[in-house]
Amino acid sequence: MAKAADIGSKRLINLAPDAWVQWVTQLPEVVAKEILGSEFHWISRETDVLVKAYSATHGDFLVLNQLQLRYTTQMPLRMRAYTALAQERYRLPTYPVLINILPPSSSLTIVSSYEQEFLGLRAIQDYRTINLWEIDAEIVFEQPLPSLLPFVPILRGGGEVSVVQRALQALRADAQLNELESLLAFFASFVLDTPLVQQIMRWDMAILRESPWYHEIEQKGIQEGARRQLIRVLEQRFGEISHEVEVRVEGKNVEQLEILMDSAIAVNSLDEFVQILSR
Repeated sequence: MAKAADIGSKRLINLAPDAWVQWVTQLPEVVAKEILGSEFHWISRETDVLVKAYSATHGDFLVLNQLQLRYTTQMPLRMRAYTALAQERYRLPTYPVLINILPPSSSLTIVSSYEQEFLGLRAIQDYRTINLWEIDAEIVFEQPLPSLLPFVPILRGGGEVSVVQRALQALRADAQLNELESLLAFFASFVLDTPLVQQIMRWDMAILRESPWYHEIEQKGIQEGARRQLIRVLEQRFGEISHEVEVRVEGKNVEQLEILMDSAIAVNSLDEFVQILSR
């Protein structure tokens, strides 16, 4: 049996780890020493990558990388929890970075810190946020940053056919990068017509399915469909729905949305539904 292609976050960062940690920390003297285990009991995802780095100024420290397909309201808490677990396990200062791949819905505001106050006690965790759609595609070629080559189509200025073809040529010029062509095609499909993408590059679904983002896209599509259906039922029954209600159902998973759909059909008023939503 052929070995499955690895096009996950760890593989991408490992293409050029020094260039990656220099980019996310904005410290040109930093070097990557090794990629560490990132399995912390109840937190273990293919998109989490922990890198041990070093600089003459700061010594050894951890760079915590969270590559997120789309930002959700759960991310600040996840960044707080993951940062604390990494620092406890390795006993090193930790620099957390959240890399958002695709823009979230307009109802969400991306934040760069977790803050909570309860009974006079405060919990605060800052982290750096990088939104790929705000990154200039030229940076990938100039620095260079081979880890970002598959994401070129969704970077700023990267949606042009000529720019996508430059990224494709860079992947095909290196035997170690060939397997990333399907991932490049995947993200190109967000900005170019699918027939055009299939015409200029390979679209190997067997390889693409190895990507954690492919599975997340599938799940997000089902989740978004369920959310829209719930909102539509509420609007049909009770008229215009407030922005607050839409935001509160945004982060619900498919199972939760199905339960809320049953409630939306059964309740007699929107206020009654909001009470159920608050439980």
